Amino acid sequence: MSFRVEAIRGAEHGGTVDYRLARQGVLAEYRKGRLARHEVCDAHPELLRVARDYVEESTQLDCPVCEEAKLKLVSYVFGSYLGPAGRCVRDRAELAKVTRRKGTYRCYVVEVCPDCGWNHLSRVFDL
Repeated sequence: MSFRVEAIRGAEHGGTVDYRLARQGVLAEYRKGRLARHEVCDAHPELLRVARDYVEESTQLDCPVCEEAKLKLVSYVFGSYLGPAGRCVRDRAELAKVTRRKGTYRCYVVEVCPDCGWNHLSRVFDL
């Protein structure tokens, strides 16, 4: 069985794949000492830059690792006319603008702690 979004029944109809259980598993392993902090706080420098400089609003959620900073949600859209790197979007208005052209688009939402580097794929959905 494949673990890609396309392999999940109903994904072709614009469903959302939520990664909360995977997140809980990673955090449980970290808290048991089976994963080191550098293994879970390994955000790519570009992801950290976007979280710090591009995303203005923080969530109300504390970082589950450092417990000091508020998490930020970084959204990337990939699709027909966006090139291989996709596009980072700030809000719904920018999302609507990016996906104006006909085509298939998929949005990936990543939670990021700009302080310690925790990051985890939160959800994926088709537009």
